[in-house]
Amino acid sequence: MSAIDMPLPTPGNATAGHGRLVALRTIAQREVNRILRIWTQTLVPPAITMTLYFMIFGQLIGSRIGTMGGISYMQFIVPGLVMMAVIQNAYGNVSSSFFSAKFGRYVEELLVSPMPNWVILGGYVAGGVLRGVMVGAIVLLIAWGFTPLHLPHPLTMLATVLLGAAIFALAGFINAVFAKKFDDVAIVPTFILTPLTYLGGVFYSIQLLPGWAVKATHMNPIFYMVNAFRYAMLDASDVPLWVAFALMLGFVAALSMFALWLLRRGVGLRS
Repeated sequence: MSAIDMPLPTPGNATAGHGRLVALRTIAQREVNRILRIWTQTLVPPAITMTLYFMIFGQLIGSRIGTMGGISYMQFIVPGLVMMAVIQNAYGNVSSSFFSAKFGRYVEELLVSPMPNWVILGGYVAGGVLRGVMVGAIVLLIAWGFTPLHLPHPLTMLATVLLGAAIFALAGFINAVFAKKFDDVAIVPTFILTPLTYLGGVFYSIQLLPGWAVKATHMNPIFYMVNAFRYAMLDASDVPLWVAFALMLGFVAALSMFALWLLRRGVGLRS
């Protein structure tokens, strides 16, 4: 087809596209305003918690451990603690915010509006990703106060943070869809997310584990995110980088399709 034969965008399509972008920006901006309005709950607690981790595990315990795979223990745990903060905050932001929309019943206004489901999902996920990135940056600055850091692969680091935050923002959205009460929002972080994080190689290398534990660790998605970030900062990883990124991209695609399917079916949203 030549350029002359190609159809031109109609005013109606252009207006619809602009409207979707406005809707996406509005939802994302609402999430950003919420994060900044209650910054003492969204940004300060992770900073205090991670400072304690650096003091206790990095300085006190790390001084006795020495090195981990030729890397000082303090530097070794920095990538894992940054990703832990990113994951927990991206997940918590979306799960609490979207469930609040369900509880307040103003999610119904979004569902009956002409905006497509991907706009609703994208707006909430964008808010979760932004909070994860903000907290990750704060934790990285705190880490700089404890140990000198180098960033040999900044693009890899940014891509890892964005993908990791997107995965758990999507997971938080799915959790909020199924949740029927506020306690349901806390079940997954307590019984699934926290154990996976602690067993994901944040504080140790899998080279220290027995064979069966190594195989079990390779089934943990957080393990791949932590190691991708560790490669970006320290040029060291227990898994190939391409495997980590392939897994993260696969999770983003799968969780996005599942979340959109839930929205389309109205699961847990329509009474």
